[in-house]
Amino acid sequence: MASSSGSGSALSAATATGGSSSAAEEELRALMEQRRAKRMLSNRESARRSRMRKQRHLDDLTSQVAHLRRENAQVATALGLTTQGLLAVDAENAVLRTQADELAARLNSLNGILSCINSNGAAVALTVAAAATATADPFLGFDSAAFDDLFRSSSEMFQLC
Repeated sequence: MASSSGSGSALSAATATGGSSSAAEEELRALMEQRRAKRMLSNRESARRSRMRKQRHLDDLTSQVAHLRRENAQVATALGLTTQGLLAVDAENAVLRTQADELAARLNSLNGILSCINSNGAAVALTVAAAATATADPFLGFDSAAFDDLFRSSSEMFQLC
């Protein structure tokens, strides 16, 4: 400290001039007391600034916590909505898969019927031709009795496959 060396020179100057040492000591004590009071005031001010910084930091952290909690609630809400959407899509997928399986089974059945018809195509063609020649109704192109016979015989035809 530059000022403490100055007080030492003030003390040596007082003793060199021949003044009383008690007056110099008293002046030195007063100077040291003044410096101590100034240092205490500076420390108090520094502590006050430190407390203010700490309070500002605490306020910032509290604000950040509130912001993060709001954001967390929004994310949780979005997650809930997304989960509900996922469950709805999963349910719709299950229905569509079931429908696709049913349609595939129907297609397979129809392909089997077509295969039987193709293998028995000649018999069906003859039955239709016979029904067409025995026409009683000019609008239909064949007799309704023959048409009934065709349907009755078709069930027997499909049993052959």
